[in-house]
This record gives sequence, C-alpha cells and structure tokens, in this order.
Amino acid sequence: MTLQRRGAGVAHTLHRFAPAIAGAVLLLAGATAWAAPAGPDVLPGVIPGSSSGLTVKSQILVLMTILGLLPVMVMMMTSFTRFVIVLSLLRQALGLQQGLPNRIITGVALILTLLVMRPVGEQVWNEAFVPYDKDKISLEQALKIAEVPLSRFMLAQTSKTALAQIAHLAGEPAEMKPMDRGFTVKLAAFVLSELKSAFQIGCMLFIPFLIIDLVVSSVLMAMGMMMLSPLVISLPFKLLLFVLVDGWTLTVNTLVGSIHGL
Repeated sequence: MTLQRRGAGVAHTLHRFAPAIAGAVLLLAGATAWAAPAGPDVLPGVIPGSSSGLTVKSQILVLMTILGLLPVMVMMMTSFTRFVIVLSLLRQALGLQQGLPNRIITGVALILTLLVMRPVGEQVWNEAFVPYDKDKISLEQALKIAEVPLSRFMLAQTSKTALAQIAHLAGEPAEMKPMDRGFTVKLAAFVLSELKSAFQIGCMLFIPFLIIDLVVSSVLMAMGMMMLSPLVISLPFKLLLFVLVDGWTLTVNTLVGSIHGL
C-alpha cells in the first residue's frame, strides 16, 4: 500500500509538471527554428509533418545539439536566472557559503521557476502542444502559437532600454513593435533585464547584513580583538535577524512579486 501511494504521488506530480516540461521542450525547438535561417525542417520521421534534405549525420548532429542546449535555453527563457542569482547573493550576504549548498540554491530556484512559469507552460500545452499532438496543426503553426505566450511573458519583464539596445545591435528598425521583433532579440533583451533585476534585488537584500558586518567589525576593533574574525561573530546575529523577520518568506514574496504579468 505504501509503494502504491508513493507511485500515485509521483504520477500526480509528473502530471502537474507535464505542461511546463512539454512547453519548455516545444519552446526550445521553436527557439532553435527561429534562430536558424529560413530553410527546410530537420529530422523527418522524428518530427511528423517535416521534410529535410539533410543527411543522417547532420540530422543526428542537430538533434544532439538541441538536447545539449535544452537546459541552457530553459534557464534563459524563464525566470530561473533571476532566482538563482538572488539566492546566491543572499547566501553570500549571510556568509553561508558552506552551510547552503549549490544544490539547495538550484532546487529552490527551480521550484520557484516552475511556480512562476506554470501559466505560460499550461497555455503552450493547451494551445500548441495538444493540437499538434492530435495532428490538428503543423509543427510550424505550433511553434508560432507557442512563441506568443512566451514572448508576452519575456517582454513584460524586459526593459525598453535593453530591448532598444539589442534591437539596434541586431539591425532592426527602431519603430518596430516589441512583439514583431525577432525571437533572439527578445530573448537577449530579456536576459539582460533579468540580470539587472537580479542585481537590484540582491543589493536590497545585501544591505542589512552588510550593516551588521560593519557594526560587528567596529565593535571588535574598539575592543582590540583584531585577531578574531568578524564573520564568526556576525553570522549568528545575521541568522537571528533573518529568522526573526521570516526572511525566506519575504525573499520568496519579493522574487515572485517582482515578476510582472502573473
């Protein structure tokens, strides 16, 4: 009975995350297609309804490249970058380089990313993947449909300055509408905006703990205890402050609340 319950729980969890996972895979295929120049599709037989003049070796090379880029593209097209940078800066501010492993940071960032990207994944699943799986639309139509919710999400987080700068570097006209710009342009501007937002939030989280470090260092210097590391004394105070203000809840609320369009 226990094994059956665990199996049912795992199946239920996979069913809930299936839209986000399938949406990420479909969007990766779309990003690869949009980034490539116009031409015939690849992997006939693997992708129904496609045709290609590529050799078998070239098709295998393309498929392995797509699979290798899958984790990177999923991170770049979602809010994972913002979450993992902010959590890493928070760990640095607390002085828990050894007490908070990278796997914990990555796991928390991944869970928050699934939470935030779930509406986009469900929309891609229902409007693009399901009709394509039932042979109601072609792959090209599914990719175009999948691009719309993801582009809308990315543009909601993208600053106009970053978008204009990337568009200028890409040689696109300045009067183009944001939704009409190339997918790679929107993706690059989104990544730059995510980095900026992550550093802004990380700076806000860093300042209170920096003040504690300065106060502890000043007290130790005044007492003449120069050989004692200030980090050893300040760490308990920073942890106590973080626990008293319910720091994890505030951090998660700040991260999720910083995402526009939810």
